[in-house]
Amino acid sequence: MKAASAAAGGVLLLIPAILTAMWIKSADARLAEASATPTEQVAVASAADVGYCSPELKKILRRVLMSCGLVGGETARGCQPVQAKNVATMSGNDFNALFKPMKERGGIIEFDKNKKELSPGAAALVDQVFADQKGASWFFVVARASPEGSVEHNRELSKARAEAVMAQLRAKFNDPDLDKEVGMLWLGEEFAQLETEFCDWKRSGNGTTCTADEINRSAFIAWIDCQL
Repeated sequence: MKAASAAAGGVLLLIPAILTAMWIKSADARLAEASATPTEQVAVASAADVGYCSPELKKILRRVLMSCGLVGGETARGCQPVQAKNVATMSGNDFNALFKPMKERGGIIEFDKNKKELSPGAAALVDQVFADQKGASWFFVVARASPEGSVEHNRELSKARAEAVMAQLRAKFNDPDLDKEVGMLWLGEEFAQLETEFCDWKRSGNGTTCTADEINRSAFIAWIDCQL
């Protein structure tokens, strides 16, 4: 009897140890799974994302929306050239490359030299691109200036061009979420000048010529379908 009682007692003592080991193993598995999930989400776009939503583009999108801000109230907020470089943390060519796959979702609003007013064709293209939302969450306006004139003047000119696009959106669309949807950057002549390969995009110009200077007297606009 004593031997049997001792054996039973030993088994009872083993049960907590066994249960503790099983709990630790299960906890380790849950921790490993939880740790792996964010990495997988960053590396692979969700099923609802379109193909161009790379991890690099999502990173830039988050930075622009957080650092440059969305449009607020009646005063547009955005990133100026120096700020844009810090937000992008990449070269201008690499920054532009992120947006190349958006050719079918975007357009380039061209301006006359040293002008900030939208032509009738430019206003029509703004309306066309914005109306084609297709459930996207973010609308980007990235304005530029060609290298004529001073750096300071071109900063202000590109800002005015971005604001002209926003004014058109306010006038045309009764969108209560507009201030929560539009992210803006104005780059002047200092950062991410467009290459002439962007001449193949939908443009508001006359379409007969497209030089490097002409394509950079512009505001790039596009809906971005990425999920953050």
